[in-house]
Amino acid sequence: MPILIAVTFLWAFSFSLIGVYLAGQVDAWFSVLMRVALATLVFLPFLKWRQIEAKTALLLMICGAFQLGIMYGFYYQSFLYLSVPEVLLFSVLTPIYVTLINGLFAKQFNPGFIFSAGVAVLGAVAIRYQGVDEGFIKGFLIVQGANICFAVGQVGYKRIMAKSTIDLPQRAIFGWFFIGALIVVTPCFLLLGDLDKLPTTPLQWGILTYLGIIASGVGYFAWNRGATLVNIGTLAISNNLLIPAGILVNLIFWNRDADLIRLSIGGAIMLFALWINKQFTKSRVTQTSVKAV
Repeated sequence: MPILIAVTFLWAFSFSLIGVYLAGQVDAWFSVLMRVALATLVFLPFLKWRQIEAKTALLLMICGAFQLGIMYGFYYQSFLYLSVPEVLLFSVLTPIYVTLINGLFAKQFNPGFIFSAGVAVLGAVAIRYQGVDEGFIKGFLIVQGANICFAVGQVGYKRIMAKSTIDLPQRAIFGWFFIGALIVVTPCFLLLGDLDKLPTTPLQWGILTYLGIIASGVGYFAWNRGATLVNIGTLAISNNLLIPAGILVNLIFWNRDADLIRLSIGGAIMLFALWINKQFTKSRVTQTSVKAV
């Protein structure tokens, strides 16, 4: 848990850095490519190429493709439609996706998912009830795509490491995770990237370098390492620690004119949705235990 908390504070600034200095100014796919490429370079020197089974390497690459590659594709696009606090608040559904996806892997369905997700959508509408338009809805859905990919990656990594018999430190195999993401984002940039919107200032280059080496390289390794040390419930809840931290950073440094009342109401509704999902999950676990007895 301490590792997850530390990464939360590390990532708290990332949302605002992207929303304020990169979104709409620097091509999203180039930003994604640079982040993933730099993170890959950080871990390539540690990679033990021949001391891991091909199947395990492939599974790690798939996790990276989802959690970084595809997720970043959604994530950067969302800032074109939403403010930073909205992107953060709409990430509140990630714990629900974590429990749902883990349940799918374990062949257990959580019936509270659809209901709690619906309540969370009401929370999103409460934040912009006077400005719900096509762009806002598109932004909300894009964030959910990012949330689902992030959940798939971390749940998958946790389950892979739990079943793995590899006698190597995780830093010696984590390079495969970034290689998987790089395989996804490279063709996306080549096909969809805009060469006319590359970084133009030292500040933009500096932010991308920080996001690639520190936020992505160190951050994702530490987060997934921490995920292997806690149970799935703690992991799900930890996903929401970033929301208050990120919003606090954004409001203090960049967005002091935000509608705090509306954000608070919408955020409270979303947290209520999370509580509903937790109650359904707890009930499911209790019923399963009774049947087992």
